Amino acid sequence: MTDVQVLIIGGGAMGVSLAYHLGKAGWSDVVLTEKNDLTHGSTWHAAGLCTHFAHNATIQELRATSVRLYRDILPEETGQNCGFHRSGAMRVTRNPDRMDEFRHVAGLSDFTGYPLEVLTPERIAELHPLARLDGLLGGIYEPDDGHVDPTLATQAMAEGAKARGVRFLRQNPVMSITREDGIWRVETPKETFRAQHLVNAAGTWGWEIGHMMGLNIPSVPVLHQYLVTDTVPAVADRIAQGLPELPIIRDPEESWYVRQERDGLILGPYEKEAQVWSVDGVPPEFGADLMPPDLDRVEHIIEAAMARVPALETGGVKSVINGPITFTPDANPLIGPAHGVENGWLLTGSSMGVMEGGGAGWFLAHWMTHGAPPMDALAVDSRRFGPWADREYRVAKAIECFGLQFGVHYPFEERPAGRNLRLSPLHDRMLARGAVMGAAHGWERPNWFSDTPGDVAHESFQRTNWFDPVVREVEGLTNRVALADLSVFSKFEVTGPGTADFLDTLGANRLPALGRVGLIHTLTPVGGVASEFTVARLAEDAAYLTSAAAAEEMDHDLLRAHAARHDVRLRNVTEEIGVIGLMGPQSRAVLASVCDADLTDGFPWLTVREITVADVTVRALRVSYVGELGWELHARAADLPRLFDALEAAGQPHGIGLYGAYAANAMRLEKGYRAWGSDLTTERTPDEAGLGSLIRTEDRDFPGREHLLQRMESPDRWEMVLLRLESGTLDPFYAHTVRHEGRPVGIVTSGAHGHRTGLTLALAYLRTRGLREGLTVDILDQRFDANVLDRPPFDPDNTRLRS
Repeated sequence: MTDVQVLIIGGGAMGVSLAYHLGKAGWSDVVLTEKNDLTHGSTWHAAGLCTHFAHNATIQELRATSVRLYRDILPEETGQNCGFHRSGAMRVTRNPDRMDEFRHVAGLSDFTGYPLEVLTPERIAELHPLARLDGLLGGIYEPDDGHVDPTLATQAMAEGAKARGVRFLRQNPVMSITREDGIWRVETPKETFRAQHLVNAAGTWGWEIGHMMGLNIPSVPVLHQYLVTDTVPAVADRIAQGLPELPIIRDPEESWYVRQERDGLILGPYEKEAQVWSVDGVPPEFGADLMPPDLDRVEHIIEAAMARVPALETGGVKSVINGPITFTPDANPLIGPAHGVENGWLLTGSSMGVMEGGGAGWFLAHWMTHGAPPMDALAVDSRRFGPWADREYRVAKAIECFGLQFGVHYPFEERPAGRNLRLSPLHDRMLARGAVMGAAHGWERPNWFSDTPGDVAHESFQRTNWFDPVVREVEGLTNRVALADLSVFSKFEVTGPGTADFLDTLGANRLPALGRVGLIHTLTPVGGVASEFTVARLAEDAAYLTSAAAAEEMDHDLLRAHAARHDVRLRNVTEEIGVIGLMGPQSRAVLASVCDADLTDGFPWLTVREITVADVTVRALRVSYVGELGWELHARAADLPRLFDALEAAGQPHGIGLYGAYAANAMRLEKGYRAWGSDLTTERTPDEAGLGSLIRTEDRDFPGREHLLQRMESPDRWEMVLLRLESGTLDPFYAHTVRHEGRPVGIVTSGAHGHRTGLTLALAYLRTRGLREGLTVDILDQRFDANVLDRPPFDPDNTRLRS
């Protein structure tokens, strides 16, 4: 029996990168065990593409970190060449929406420091003279991009890890995993380990290792093939002339990439109907093997690539590579703590392999070392999927993601596969009233309401067909009253004699008084916002907490760890309780007509009461995310349809309507309310987010307190501001660069048109505090003046909320 601090299972680029970075961070007794006979780093995938092109700053940083590691750090540290070729890379398009997407990503990259060049057709011809321009509108170019030899890169990381004491065991598959007294017991043919920390970095075998750990890993191997040509005369001529290597070129519409490979070319097609493989477990005899070629599946894509790059036809096929890569339901890797398991970690599910591997290992090593990720982790956190992500879901989403590998990623994007998994008790009623649904952590929730049966959102980077319906929803709520199905909230009950202490040590704000409702922001160990809880204090020994739908597993872990230090019982009641929002100036009149509770002086703003509404017991919270008089009505899920019907009938004389998530988003921005996951992240403190009124540090102790205080005194801390934009009919959404006199100084985290005020609004972080004049915001390569609003533009004194 061997005791180790960390046992990493898996010898691909991600696992070896973690070993390397843990070694650099000073971890001792780190062991990596792998099934295969060499640390290969997805050897079959010789394309080894690197790319900075990403819609999310965290994904972009994973890839950029990989590039720096392979290009600069590892060769200098280890003396080993990783085979990095700085060829540059481009994407080309015939689609106007795709050009909007290119402009948007280029704007984000300008802020993050990885500038991208938006291309004209003439510039495409300069950069890639072998490409035909027929029908192209333009493209985007990454000059620092390139490709790497996966084996060389992974071996270099392994050498760097070994130099720091990490031990590697090859041809040593895991046979069983159990937990004994809080320690992982892992049996392999060569040794049995007792590990404090266990990391599943098993890639293709990630689902199986997860199953051994007692986890549901939502990843599926999908077969991808590419072909390598023999000598291409046009490429050989360029080499003979001493010309630089051709940039990688991708055509997202036709779903292929082409790159130079010595004097030939590599062509990688992505078919729309992916072929999943070994969904329920990889064959025991499988190593890093290849499948027989199946070019008939991708013949049409190959033909399209040859039409765009005719030189492909002149080389002949030297080899065809066909092997598995893993896809998660959103094509992002699974990185971070495993839900419900102490000291269990995931570092798997990357469809990009070596492209993200070097950065992914850095990301998790930082998280394990400091107790918090180096950047916001929501896009990669392994807990963004719950137990509802079953076999059917992961297969359907893997096929969808593979087919949309080069799909346009629209703001507010809703994809059709894997839907209708978690349904509110009001789901059928919402559909009957015209709800156009979106997905939130497996739930179906109304985004907006249409008068046209079967209507769907027309996705775009600009205003789309749901704009006018949202105007109507906001108008009805503002002037009369409206209902919303808010059942997707994550919901937790805390009971027991230690409840008060549990709440008062939970986060940056004090616990609310009995019968009151408050906001508490929990912090990471380094002071960033981990989560936001609406806390209703029901009794001395009872409280009710709600949070964002997407935070359910993360918040459950956070609350469970906190509960272990207090004499309380914690229950996740998310599926047991449903929620109806009743909002608007006539909401009191509607509610009063179906209950006998005192809704005036006896029920002020930010209080909680148990009342009876239409013979249904309701936990009523007088809170409003939309800035109007209103209540959240929480009741047993089984009672929710009866409650909704009674409220809707009572509201008919008042002209009652409905509103969805898009209307709520626009209205909360008019109040300057921050949203977890976009405006509130682990990267920034609540002080930086402008929530100073919700920070109470005096005579209290809570996780992250000391780092919060230090960061509150730091001169380089960021500042969140509410901006009014002069952008006409082009509305902001997220990830737009904010400039001060032309220089990138900030980033938009959320935005929308405010229908009550007629203002276009955005919340943004500024890296330099105090900037007020000379600000602009880039939206789709257009620059608009921006003014900082010192007060929310709608009801700044909360008169309507308190009425």
